Amino acid sequence: MRSKPARKPDKTYHHGDLRDALIKAALHQAEQGGAEAISIKALAKQLGVSQPAPYRHFTDREALLAAVTAEAFRQFSALLREALAKPSKQSKLLRLALATLDFGLRRNGIYRLMFASRTVSCAAKGSELHEATRETFTLVIEALEAPAVGYLRERQALKIWAALHGVVMLAEQGLLTGEAAHATREELVEDFVDETRAALAVAIKDARRRTRAGA
Repeated sequence: MRSKPARKPDKTYHHGDLRDALIKAALHQAEQGGAEAISIKALAKQLGVSQPAPYRHFTDREALLAAVTAEAFRQFSALLREALAKPSKQSKLLRLALATLDFGLRRNGIYRLMFASRTVSCAAKGSELHEATRETFTLVIEALEAPAVGYLRERQALKIWAALHGVVMLAEQGLLTGEAAHATREELVEDFVDETRAALAVAIKDARRRTRAGA
């Protein structure tokens, strides 16, 4: 009597599939504790593959972190793009700011992976991660709804991004509830947005006046 062939595991990975599975599983790990929670050994065990298998797709943990962070930024950009496209009486910048606050507090592990690790600063120019962060920053510039006048938009985009990051990180640590100012975090973010839009309008007006005076 011929023996039956050994049954293949239910979860098998074809070429390329394991890379995607590793990224998705690592994102879930990051949800629990940021970059520090991501372990290649634990991922291999979770996905039922050998310990060396992940290294066929990522040379080391840093390469995996870069790919996972790039995917996190793409998901973040998709969320921001959805907020910008939604019909609303609110300005685009306020919609983007509130979406950022919500994302940062609701998915704080992912947020810390993106903004509180050295992964982004180590990304090579033109890399997948570098391009993913540029896409997000481009959306911040778009949300300003302002004409290009020198680098005024870019500077204001950096300022509002830094302010929003500060709110998210302080709020996550329980240090910014808004109680001391008798305002919610959302109201404080709205103040940042109003100040940014007003400052940009004044800066653009001054730049155009100087340009006309020098013509």
